[in-house]
Amino acid sequence: MNQPPPRNLTNELAKERNRAAAERTLMAWIRTSLSLISFGFGIDQIVAAINRATTDPDVIRLSRLVGLMFIAVGVYAITIAILEHRQELKRIQRDDYLYISRRSHGVVVATSLLLIGIFAFVAILIKT
Repeated sequence: MNQPPPRNLTNELAKERNRAAAERTLMAWIRTSLSLISFGFGIDQIVAAINRATTDPDVIRLSRLVGLMFIAVGVYAITIAILEHRQELKRIQRDDYLYISRRSHGVVVATSLLLIGIFAFVAILIKT
């Protein structure tokens, strides 16, 4: 009878802590992504309401574009979070877990939001 080798309890508890941390990280990314998508959708709904009250097509196009950018960043963030989470769980399951330095997706999202803000600022500045 082949029995699996005994597991080291300390290692197994460390794996469980890492798995729980990965779950918390995923949930944080879900909240962030949902906020970005909701914000973009909210901008679009406000634009639709303004559209009924005004006839300036430039304001409507700019606002709708900014809303779509927020939605795109939110979709990017949740997609990357899911992929990273799956990879992290696979790494945790291995007995030879090795830390691998990787690109910060938080910095990518923050940079995207910075660019959206600069775009909106410049577009409003040019318009007025």
